[in-house]
Amino acid sequence: MTHLVAANLPDEPAGLRFRKLVERPGILEMPGAYNGLSALQAKAAGFEALYLSGAAISASMGLPDLGILTIDEVCFFVRQITRATQLPILVDGDTGFGEALNVMQMVRAFEEAGAAAVQIEDQLLPKKCGHLNDKKLAPAEDMAAKVAAARKARRHLYIVARTDAMEREGLDGAIARAKLYVEAGADAIFPEALANADDFARFAAEVKVPLLANMTEFGRTRYMTSSEFAALGYQMVIWPVSALRVAGKAHEELYRTLRDEGGAQSLLGRMQTRAQLYETIGYHAYEELDSSIVRSVVPTAG
Repeated sequence: MTHLVAANLPDEPAGLRFRKLVERPGILEMPGAYNGLSALQAKAAGFEALYLSGAAISASMGLPDLGILTIDEVCFFVRQITRATQLPILVDGDTGFGEALNVMQMVRAFEEAGAAAVQIEDQLLPKKCGHLNDKKLAPAEDMAAKVAAARKARRHLYIVARTDAMEREGLDGAIARAKLYVEAGADAIFPEALANADDFARFAAEVKVPLLANMTEFGRTRYMTSSEFAALGYQMVIWPVSALRVAGKAHEELYRTLRDEGGAQSLLGRMQTRAQLYETIGYHAYEELDSSIVRSVVPTAG
């Protein structure tokens, strides 16, 4: 519950903390977290940074990932996760919520909400998951303008430019776009939907900035581990929707069991206990803090 005690808050801006994590040796592993509870669980497992996926936010709201979220809706989740964990978060900014001026507004809003980094992609609306077909690409120069706008607006926010060009323009086109985005001011590049190790290796050989690999399930990228991505020259890896997928499957099983059995007793062994939940969210620490505040209020005579 560090967000309630000012003395325990990080002294350094989130963006600078994120940059240091990327620049140190090894690969920065970022699981997707889509609410405060999942973020606390990821932190307890030892992760030092998190990824906030637009697809996961949308799905948690019962919506498809088609770029229909607003900046304020995303900021709600950013604030929730940063308050809960104080970990640096890479936030999915989709296509930037508009053109260059909108991107600048997004950057400022995300920073004020506590984000450490933002990802912007080069699709046109309505955007799609990067592993689906028939995506529409923005002109490379327009995307570069968005990157430059983000760079101009940011204070400390780390800027990750994502290219979805692999499907329509091939690996050569994706690499050419990445180089243009680096010239425009991107701190790192996210090549989306590369298929195999050879593609990842060639991209890393030609694009000389930190690179992010997306290990999403049920997509075009074959399953690889973080150490395999590191060996291919990548400094970051995300599992953007894994937590939501596991939770969603558990929800299905719970509701089916309730319907069929009239109770959830058969699933008790798969549940987080009350004690475990309270430990995760710091329930008793909150109680102790509340009690200490009450005890510390002493009336002043006269």
